[in-house]
Order: sequence, then structure tokens, then C-alpha cells
Amino acid sequence: MNKSARLLVVVAVATSLTGLGCNKLKARDQLNKGVQSYRSAQYDAAIEHFKNAVNLDPKLSVARLYLATAYAQQCVPGVDTPDNTRNCNQAIEEFKKQLDNSPGDIGSLKGIASLYFNMASGAASPQDKLKYLDEARDYHSQVLKSDPSDPEAYYSVAVIDWTEAYKTRMDAKTQEGIKPEDPIKDKKLCADIKDKNQQKVQEGIDDLNKAIELRKDYDDAMAYLNLLYREKADLECGDPDARKQDLATADDWVKKTMETKKAKAEKQQGPGGIVLEQPKPTQ
Repeated sequence: MNKSARLLVVVAVATSLTGLGCNKLKARDQLNKGVQSYRSAQYDAAIEHFKNAVNLDPKLSVARLYLATAYAQQCVPGVDTPDNTRNCNQAIEEFKKQLDNSPGDIGSLKGIASLYFNMASGAASPQDKLKYLDEARDYHSQVLKSDPSDPEAYYSVAVIDWTEAYKTRMDAKTQEGIKPEDPIKDKKLCADIKDKNQQKVQEGIDDLNKAIELRKDYDDAMAYLNLLYREKADLECGDPDARKQDLATADDWVKKTMETKKAKAEKQQGPGGIVLEQPKPTQ
């Protein structure tokens, strides 16, 4: 290769590297602008800036996380419209791309699980609702594989278990004209509901107990233990004593929930009921 040819190659490489460096700088600029828009709750503008940042530098993971989060902000729980579903799915897609680059990323796994749960709350069809709940459970389970000491993941799986079990029981009672608080006297019907719900109810109870072991004052988990023991009571087919015991246990968890909430509120108050400012965690 003669001197002129070598010079052309060097210039071409230098130009290419300069372009790459320039793109990274532009990506950072778009990221910063996106963060400013996001903090001002201008989510449409933020999304465009984050999209530009990702296109300029696909390895800028923080931009992709912000993009996913900005889409998620526009995913409204309990709303089943094409626009809302699109926003939810776009957020999920970006979180999944982040998982491709960083497998096991807890924030992305939790983000996807939360989005699917929100979509389930507004699903028009029972099939879609169950599909979204199953997806949410799967991603919360992946969180627990990455971090088995996460109390919120155990709690979230239990909430999904209760949601599905409650729907199954209430649908059956409504169809048979049974009041929600009344026991199911038809042994065949009770056995059918038990077959569908028993594993979910027990899994939910076990997971909530794990959550409380990890967070002693987890009052939300205690509240759902009350609900799950009420589900368990309706599975005690033909055993009134077992049903009575389950309902008593449920009542105990109601008391524990209220006591825990009261204790937490008192910790936040000083003399004379003045609410104390909570200390900020150190960086």
C-alpha cells in the first residue's frame, strides 16, 4: 500500500471514531434533555429525547431504562384502550431489551411484572386478565430467583394468588346464588373450587409469611393473610370446625394489621402528636 492509500485509510478510521464519539456526546445530551422533561412530567417530550439517545448510543442503558419508565408512566392501571395498551407494551418491550443486555436486572423484572399486573386490572376479557396475571407472577418469580430476600416480590406473588382464587370462588358462588359470606354446602362444587384454588391459597399464605419474616412490620402482607385465610375457609369442605379456625386466624391477622399500622404511625409522631420528619438515607 502506497503512502497516499495509507493516509486515506487513517483519515477514514479517524473520521469513523470521531463520529462514534460525537454520537455518544449527542446521546448524553438527549438523555439530559429527556431527564429534564421527565422531571417536569412532560412524558411525550421525554420519550422522544430518550428514543433519540438510544438510537445514537444503543449501549446507553440508563437512557433505555428511562425510556421504559417514561412509557410506563403513561400505562394507566385499569384502563383497556388501544393507546393505553400500546404504552404498556412499549414499556415492557424496552424493559425486555434492557434484560437482553443485563440479564437478571431487578428493576427491569419488577417493571415488567408491575406493568402486566396493571394491564390485568383493566383487561376486558377473563382470558386476557389471567394471561397478564400469569406473566406478572412469572416475572416476580424471576425477581425471587435473582434476590430471594425481596419481601415485595413474595407479597406481589401472593396478591396475584389471592386475586385469581377470589375470582374463581366468587364466580362459582354468583352462578349458584350463594352469598359471598356463606359456606359452600354443595360438596361437589366445594371440591371443584378446592381443586382449583388450594395450591394458590397455600402458596399465597407461605409467601406472605416469608415476606413478614423479612419485614416484620409489613402491614400490607398481614392484611392479605387475612384475605387468604378467608379463601382457605371456603375450601374446608364439610368441616365446620376447620372453617371456623381459618376465620379466627383471619380475624387475628386483621388485629395484627391494625396494631402494626398504629405502631408505625406512633413511631412517626413526637410529643403531642407532632409528625417527625423521617431521616434521609445516606448516599
